[in-house]
Amino acid sequence: MKNSGKLNETRSLVTLENSRKFSERRGGLTVRFSIGTKLITIISIIVLVSLGSITALVSWLVHGDLKVSAEENNFEVNRRAAAETEQTLEKMRLLTLAFSRTAALAKGADEIQKEADSFFAQNPQIAAFFYTASPLSHMIFVNERFFLTRGIDTKIADAFRIGNVRERENAEMGQTILVNASPQFNKAQSSTSLAAIFYPIQGGSSLPGSGCVLFSTENLNESFGMGVNSSFLLNASGEIIADADIERVKTQTNLSKQEIIKQIFNSPDRNKQMLAELDVELTPNYSSSSSLFSLLWEKISKNVGQKETGKVRHYLAYTKLPAAGSVVITTIEYDKVFEGINATTRRNLYLTAAILFLSVMCIWFFAKSISVPLKTLAEAARMVEEGIFDIELHPASRDEIGVLTSSFLKMCSALNIFGKFTNRDIAVQAMRGEIKPGGLSKHATIFFSDIRGFTEKSENFVKIFGSEASDRIVFWLNEYLSNMVYCVEKTNGIIDKFIGDAVMAHWGTATTSGSPQKDAYNCVKSALLMREMLKKMNKNRKEENIGSPPIRIGCGINTGVVTAGQIGSDLRMEYTVIGDPVNLASRVEALNKPLGTDILITENTWNLVKKYFITEEMPPVTVKGKEKPIRLFAVVNFNYTAMNKNIPASVPMTLAEVRKYLGFETKDISKANVNAEELKYKIGGKSK
Repeated sequence: MKNSGKLNETRSLVTLENSRKFSERRGGLTVRFSIGTKLITIISIIVLVSLGSITALVSWLVHGDLKVSAEENNFEVNRRAAAETEQTLEKMRLLTLAFSRTAALAKGADEIQKEADSFFAQNPQIAAFFYTASPLSHMIFVNERFFLTRGIDTKIADAFRIGNVRERENAEMGQTILVNASPQFNKAQSSTSLAAIFYPIQGGSSLPGSGCVLFSTENLNESFGMGVNSSFLLNASGEIIADADIERVKTQTNLSKQEIIKQIFNSPDRNKQMLAELDVELTPNYSSSSSLFSLLWEKISKNVGQKETGKVRHYLAYTKLPAAGSVVITTIEYDKVFEGINATTRRNLYLTAAILFLSVMCIWFFAKSISVPLKTLAEAARMVEEGIFDIELHPASRDEIGVLTSSFLKMCSALNIFGKFTNRDIAVQAMRGEIKPGGLSKHATIFFSDIRGFTEKSENFVKIFGSEASDRIVFWLNEYLSNMVYCVEKTNGIIDKFIGDAVMAHWGTATTSGSPQKDAYNCVKSALLMREMLKKMNKNRKEENIGSPPIRIGCGINTGVVTAGQIGSDLRMEYTVIGDPVNLASRVEALNKPLGTDILITENTWNLVKKYFITEEMPPVTVKGKEKPIRLFAVVNFNYTAMNKNIPASVPMTLAEVRKYLGFETKDISKANVNAEELKYKIGGKSK
């Protein structure tokens, strides 16, 4: 059927418009959290909790082990450094003390010098030594090779002896004093680190007094700077005597004012381990040529923006030496201890982030394979809810979603077929709950139409086509009804039912255009559209063509207050209208044949639309059941002049022109038998 496509298109447009209005009224249902978002959130939580907890647990366990290991290692390094220092100091004292005794037995200065040269050859780290006890009180023994190789004037050694009067006097009184001698010997830009030990000599009556030995602390400096632990030696005054950072030795750095140093000197413990916040100046500031620890320290200091007066946590171990009130302190930066585990933790976090990213991407694409079909199904379900059953879907997979899509398509196909057995718009509104059980009073316009001579045409089909007559009649009738439905739905009307070849429709019931006047106008407009549609259908049809005869109809229209609602039983019901205006519209339709018209409207409808249409009044008719005659009007056409529109060519503007346009017989209205329908039946008679 050539107009079926147009009918479906219009039906879809009307339904979509109603759907849009419905969506606006209900506000629309939106998805707050999509399946993809939920899956990503759940998997992200699982990944973060699992990997995060594992990382945290491992970090905590290793952190504890490293803490114990760092404390033990730092304490052990301090113990070894203290033992080496104590051994070095005692060795220097004992060597020079032994030389003093040997020199006292020598004969003459030359023999003493010879002994001294042999002594320096065996102990090259000793730079000089001297005594206050006679007979060596005025002699200073200098390792000339030591000073020569370091570019230091030997006279400085004698100046050192003369200048340290207080230290010598204290040593003579029984004290052992450790002094940083580097500043005095490095005026010649030398990088030598020297320490001096002043010690008492009380072993015999021939050599009362004190001795002093100048020796290099280079070996101590190197051992103090090995590894990540840093050690340094302080004397009783808080001066740094030996340190891997030679600059602190050369500049005679004194740490006695530091709070932690005060605590160490005042502590009754000989050795102890603690976690303390140290000033940055307490930790070595290695040059670029120093150990790996120095490079790491410089890097971290720059990264954290430490100032010179800043504080950094360190594990600190100290050991007090019995000689000279000195103390060896060993530190390791807290962050350095856990740098490895922290780096591992960071790598684990990066790995977690990478796994999480890959998981999110995989889940995202997987969720797309689920959410996209489900969104399509949800949208299709909304379309079904809005009355659109002709939906195209293609199952994209063979999983549960694919099966669901196939089942949904079968359901839509069933609903699409079912929708043709009932009024689609009414069914959709009932499904939405917009039509409640029971009846409502509506000011509606009722329409009836009927095919003229349908019984005779049906009998002709049977005579000519025999057993094929039914199929041909249905095909011929369906084409006609499809076009009539198109005209009704295009004007926002509701098809109530098909009664054989008759069509019943109404405007202003389940849906309305806004007012009874607009509904009445749309009803009459629909009738005029049917006239034009039939004109096109009958263009190539002839009366003698039994297989596809021309169709002529009569339309009856009436407006009034009716009862509209779902009428029927629990097993079957339909939305329809009842009331006197409905009966009158049906009777008016039957008057078209005797009056020679195709569209008749009652006075009730005419009063609403008279300015929009050209009409001609028919003789008043007294309808059965009515006491007063009713006024009827034949609809000629649109009132183009009143509507400020140009009149199309070849458009009938009078009833006579309408009859000629449609091929109706010209009848004398005064002789019309309006009771012909009642006279069609005869009771009684002879049977054959």
